[in-house]
Amino acid sequence: MPPSVLDVSSRTERAVRVAVLADSDTRWKWGVLTARRITPEMPGSGADAEAPGTTEAAEPTGFVLRGRATPTPRQLAETAVSPVTPREVTGAEFLREVRDAAARGEGYDVIVLALVGGTVRALLQGIAELGLERRPVLVAGYVGVVYEKLADGLLLRHGADVVLANSRHDADRFRAVYEGVGADPSSVVEAALPFLGGAPYTPEPGRDTLVFAAQPSVPVTRVERAYVLRRLIEHAQRHPDREVLLKLRSKPGEHTTHLEEFPYQKLVRDLDAPPNFRLVYGHMGEVLDRTDLLVTVSSTAALESLHRRIPTAILTDLGVREALGNHHFLGSGLLTSFDRLDGKEAPEPDEDWLARQGVAADGSYDRAFDAARERVAALLAGPALPPVAPYYTESSAGGYLPGILARHRLDVTASAPRASGVRRVVREVARGAYRHGVQRVAPVIRRLGDL
Repeated sequence: MPPSVLDVSSRTERAVRVAVLADSDTRWKWGVLTARRITPEMPGSGADAEAPGTTEAAEPTGFVLRGRATPTPRQLAETAVSPVTPREVTGAEFLREVRDAAARGEGYDVIVLALVGGTVRALLQGIAELGLERRPVLVAGYVGVVYEKLADGLLLRHGADVVLANSRHDADRFRAVYEGVGADPSSVVEAALPFLGGAPYTPEPGRDTLVFAAQPSVPVTRVERAYVLRRLIEHAQRHPDREVLLKLRSKPGEHTTHLEEFPYQKLVRDLDAPPNFRLVYGHMGEVLDRTDLLVTVSSTAALESLHRRIPTAILTDLGVREALGNHHFLGSGLLTSFDRLDGKEAPEPDEDWLARQGVAADGSYDRAFDAARERVAALLAGPALPPVAPYYTESSAGGYLPGILARHRLDVTASAPRASGVRRVVREVARGAYRHGVQRVAPVIRRLGDL
């Protein structure tokens, strides 16, 4: 009989130690919430150990990866997932922390790699090369809708002990990719997005709020983003009694996984917006609390909205295209246009599609992480884990993998750089210069190239 979530024999004296390494604000949110949902709770380890049925789950230790998408304190606070600010590290510094914690007898039992695929693959290699007597359980996954780079992203994550799929639909696709290249698909575990929740939608008399969930790089061109902005403003003008909110991910100068070349905040300056149109920031869950219609191109916010049964619309105005990600919603019943929204038409979701996507308003979401928790518990309860065995190796991808590993420079033997105020200032200036180049210089160069 496989171990249950409460039968982790090698960890019965303490709570499971979990580390989360993330490279952006959204992945930090996903990583922390995932860690809490999949970590087995330990029986009899808390202050009230003698009370029947009591358990204790350790709070994850947080790290954010230093890079162009490193979130600001405001962005981290906006995720509202932890009162403790994660420590900013390089990949090599994180590996040193994992090594040194093990040497102190305080090694991590589980590491959640909330990172892009290439960084996951590099960290898998780095952890394997640490040569730990007992390595941690390694968990990877996706923060939202997987609509691009499916095969490459999955194969870069192969080698993790658990690769989480956010729905039955994703689990089937993930296993098919692994099986298609002859890789072991057993690491794929069906779960759900960890941040679904909130009160079910209840209309409020006198309230009529449309929220557009913006994405940093969808759509990507200035013309397309200006079109979306113009239609939102025109919708607000047509419906003066309806509040139209443009929900933004980041403020100018902040970093996200996908660089925002044409921020809506700048595009709106040249337009005459009515008083019932506003730009808003904040925690998406809190914004959804006052939403009567969620509109987006392909944001994961749509799944959060659907989970709460908030009316939701996926725009087709710019086409239904893989580059936009809205092709993911084919068959959902949610595809519509601004013209129809102007006529106050609201799409009706297809229930079978919702079920396949892991959007469960029937109470089953509470058990969505049971399989992942059982898998982690079984790995912790068993003997020492086998060596990390990724699909991408020098043998299978000799012209691809070396470049990925070289970019991440995970040399744990190099001395750690000394922290200093000057170093932090230089780092922030460099990040600002990079973002300025993307948002200001690159568009000018492209326009000159069109002359």
